[in-house]
Amino acid sequence: MGNAIRGVIAFIPSERCQRYLVGDLKEMPLDRTLDLSSHQLRRLPVSVCIFDELVKLYLSDNNLRSLPDELQGLRKLQLLALDFNCFEELPAAICRLHQLTILYLGNNRLHRLPKELRQLKELNTLWLETNCFTVFPKVVCELKNLKTLHLGYNQIRSLPKDLRRLEELRSIWLAGNLLTEFPQELLQMHSLAVIDVDRNKIRQFPNLSHMQGLKLVIYDHNPCVNAPTVGEGVRRVGRWADNSDDEQEDEGAKVRSEDTTEGVEVHSEEKQNNVEQESDVQL
Repeated sequence: MGNAIRGVIAFIPSERCQRYLVGDLKEMPLDRTLDLSSHQLRRLPVSVCIFDELVKLYLSDNNLRSLPDELQGLRKLQLLALDFNCFEELPAAICRLHQLTILYLGNNRLHRLPKELRQLKELNTLWLETNCFTVFPKVVCELKNLKTLHLGYNQIRSLPKDLRRLEELRSIWLAGNLLTEFPQELLQMHSLAVIDVDRNKIRQFPNLSHMQGLKLVIYDHNPCVNAPTVGEGVRRVGRWADNSDDEQEDEGAKVRSEDTTEGVEVHSEEKQNNVEQESDVQL
């Protein structure tokens, strides 16, 4: 019966009902971490925002479409998880959390980002996978401290030239987009250690052996006729990954006339796989 009541209350977006869903929140958690994931929330109770010493806030897997302005009072917040919600626009209060270093926004309905996002100067990890982006959000290029960017499973066809300004970027995840060519912008980003372009429409891969910081390239499920040439010690994941260049050329000649189209299948476990692959790489 308790779950049934919670299910009914979850559809009532009043402050009182939403407070019922999160339970009794009267004291700051000792570890300054609050996890309200999977609580069926439709709005965040303002009472949560009184914990101005909070460092980590998890709101994943709810039904949130907006956040109260009072959220900006969490001035020490460093991690905010909002993945698996219903956001179509990024709440303005997020852009005022100036200590934020990690922001999870995957599996929402975002199609653009506000220019105010540039105010998050400490941000080093940004996850935007499985949203509705058809164009790369250019404001991301102004996040100078960004080290990890996940934009997989959107509908992006190209990357902006300004991406090269992200000199601290170490890993970029672009699987499941609509790239038909390997992004030339990435060839000049020598700090990159991880490049993921799995499940795109790329037919030809360039030589990546000049990228001395590179440690992992994921290029599987592309209609490619060759594998990227990489430097010694670089791990490749994809067709011909274990073949020599001569073997690649011989096999590539057999498939040049093929018109292979891979359906983009989004699996929830792939996000965890990406995290595990990245953790295996010494950045």
